[in-house]
Amino acid sequence: MPKVAIRKGDEVEILAGKDVGARGRVLEVQPRRGRVIVEGVNRITRHEKVRINRRGAQEGGISHREAPVHISNVALVCSKDGPTRVGYRFDDEGKKIRVCKKCGREL
Repeated sequence: MPKVAIRKGDEVEILAGKDVGARGRVLEVQPRRGRVIVEGVNRITRHEKVRINRRGAQEGGISHREAPVHISNVALVCSKDGPTRVGYRFDDEGKKIRVCKKCGREL
């Protein structure tokens, strides 16, 4: 499984594609596929038909949802510097923490 520096709940900025410059919160990370789903970014329209299952009819119609974005097209946002690359450092207890490459603050 590839190493991914971005986690669920992080704020990221889109670097490429139709939503370039947009910021949002990560809803889901798919490390095996190398993709992330970002809130309000790369929205798609799905046309869903009405389905009948044991619990009753499931609503059909047009729905909007976020599609995955490749992880190389997003950058983690530092509160001080904006979009940045991620570095790592070990704290006093030996725990690995993510840091901003520009200023060295914890992310």
